[in-house]
Order: sequence, then structure tokens, then C-alpha cells
Amino acid sequence: MAKYMLLLRGGRESLGEYTPEQFQVMIQPYVDWSRRLREEGRLVSADELASGGRTLRAKGSGFVVDGPFTETKEDIGGYFIINATDEADAIELAKGCPNFSHGGFVEVREIVER
Repeated sequence: MAKYMLLLRGGRESLGEYTPEQFQVMIQPYVDWSRRLREEGRLVSADELASGGRTLRAKGSGFVVDGPFTETKEDIGGYFIINATDEADAIELAKGCPNFSHGGFVEVREIVER
């Protein structure tokens, strides 16, 4: 099986401020989805990422640090690394991601193993 990274983009703008109870209700579909992936032997790893981040670019003999400038709709909120037979299988698994219910989208990228 190949490994794929699912990058969860956008969707944070609809999250707003939640009480701990409301947050648990909102996050539960992610917990359930990742549990199913784990039970199927598909989940390798997953984590939520903090908002923002920085971009480091080489400039001349030094570096420039920019950001955070990421638009909310493009912000990467987390990732899942999964096992899939091929890209079509990875896309089918990604369709079950709860990120779509928050207006976000999922980028599917194969991990090159050498």
C-alpha cells in the first residue's frame, strides 16, 4: 500500500468560539472518522495544526521570514497520513473527512518513499 497525506484546508472560519461542550460536538466527527481509519489499518498518523505559521525564503545570502499571511480558506488546519491502494482509493477515503461540513476542502498527496 502507498501512503498519502490528506491536508485539511480551510473551514476554520466557521469554527468561531465554542464552549468546551460545543467544541466536543464539533470535533467528534473527526474522532469517529479517524477511529474508523485506524480500525481499517489505514491511519498512519494525524494531527491538528495551529493557525498561521511562517514562510521561510532564501534571499541572497540570508533568509526572509514572512507571515502569517495565509488566507483562512487556504489555512492548513491539520493532516492525516493514510495507507491506500492507489490515488483513487485515497480520494474515496478523503471523501469521508468531516472538514467538508465546515466549508473546507482536502488536498490529497501521495508520499514518495525511496
